[in-house]
Amino acid sequence: MDSIKTDVVVVGAGPGGYAAAFYAADLGKKVVLIEREKRLGGVCLNRGCIPSKALLYATHQILNARESAHRGIVFAEPSVDLSKLRDWKESIVQKLGGGVASLAKMHHVQVISGRGYFEGSNKLRVETESGQQFVEFEQAILAVGSAPAMPKAFDLGNPRVMTSTEALELEDIPENLLVVGGGYIGMEMGTVYAALGSKITLVEAMDNILAGADPDLARPVLTHAKKMFKEIRLKARVTKMSTVGKQIKVDSEYNGEKLSELYDRVLVSVGRIPNSADLGLQNTRVTLDEKGFVKVNSKQQTSDPSIYAIGDIAGGILLAHKAHKEARIAVEVLTGADSLFESVIPAVVFTDPEIAWCGLTEAEAREKGIKFDIAKFPWSASGRALSFDRTDGLTKILVCPETDRVLGVGITGAGAGELIAEAVLAIEMGATVEDIALTIHPHPTLSETLMECAESYFGHATHIISKKKSTE
Repeated sequence: MDSIKTDVVVVGAGPGGYAAAFYAADLGKKVVLIEREKRLGGVCLNRGCIPSKALLYATHQILNARESAHRGIVFAEPSVDLSKLRDWKESIVQKLGGGVASLAKMHHVQVISGRGYFEGSNKLRVETESGQQFVEFEQAILAVGSAPAMPKAFDLGNPRVMTSTEALELEDIPENLLVVGGGYIGMEMGTVYAALGSKITLVEAMDNILAGADPDLARPVLTHAKKMFKEIRLKARVTKMSTVGKQIKVDSEYNGEKLSELYDRVLVSVGRIPNSADLGLQNTRVTLDEKGFVKVNSKQQTSDPSIYAIGDIAGGILLAHKAHKEARIAVEVLTGADSLFESVIPAVVFTDPEIAWCGLTEAEAREKGIKFDIAKFPWSASGRALSFDRTDGLTKILVCPETDRVLGVGITGAGAGELIAEAVLAIEMGATVEDIALTIHPHPTLSETLMECAESYFGHATHIISKKKSTE
């Protein structure tokens, strides 16, 4: 079979890969997009962001129904048709995947289904169902993503020990589910299964959940999870797993005691690993770090002049919107523009309540020796939050005491993920806390919590008694 010759080949069709392919095509490049899965969209669309958020939304309706009695609205106990719920979730994934495929055609991007393997710095071999296809390219963008980590001690070859991939399939609702890891995946999927009726025990090695978030922002999430979960064990460690009949025996250490318990299923959510193996990268000049991530600079360039890397495979924060931004940087650089990644990356965890932050956290500021002031606004003072019984939120702003510029923002509460974009824009534009305070926000909305938080920095928020915080 003759080789396909192209300007740019993109390996991996996730949110970074297909964004890069479409953008490069828009800028006049001939583009080939390689994806080993039959459906485009990568982990995010097929086994991550989209299906998990669909299930979080669906199961939240169960909680809403249960919590409406005090308003005088009483529903019968919800029943769950697991087959219909799976089909509904899958229909969303199929619709979005089909949309990406249609966009590829409209952008005149050639899509090849198969596994890509680098024969050299300018040649790729693609293993397809119909045989080998070679692609010769001027430049390549590596966007192959990451996969859930499964420590060898937990890898029993038993389907009852799940990663997020299997958990999203909703094969059944286990009576007793152990969640190993209190990061965003563990907390989100634990929330889904708890709402469906599972008794959740969560084990986290650290002294708090959601590492990376400031403790005051994570606290409302932990409080709510303690009501939903059977038990949350912090500073605990799983030491061994084994199969016992139709259950998983789990040995662990907690509070100085050694425990041995049986669970119907176990969800292991202890991080992700890069998909850098079996790509033929040894045939290029691309170099990897000690964890297997591809080394890149701020222009997404690898140590091979012909190859760029974006998204999870390039390390750093493993988020879809980071991959999307890196896609644009890589394409602009390979087309001759002087672009580099220096953007603020927001983080959102879709727990209940949601938690979102951007810019500097308190922990990062202290670690770097950066002075800061803090302004906080509790949602218990928000009329909008009170109107739908979600006063468990908090908005806070980190401010440079010398310039009053916004350094970071953290929000915990219903819809925090939708609110954080204003904070990202403020930091990107170099806005001061006064800029936020002077901006009229619609009433009654949760967005007002940002305005009143900014006002409290100056000691004159309308709905709370406040005074300017001391510099830290």
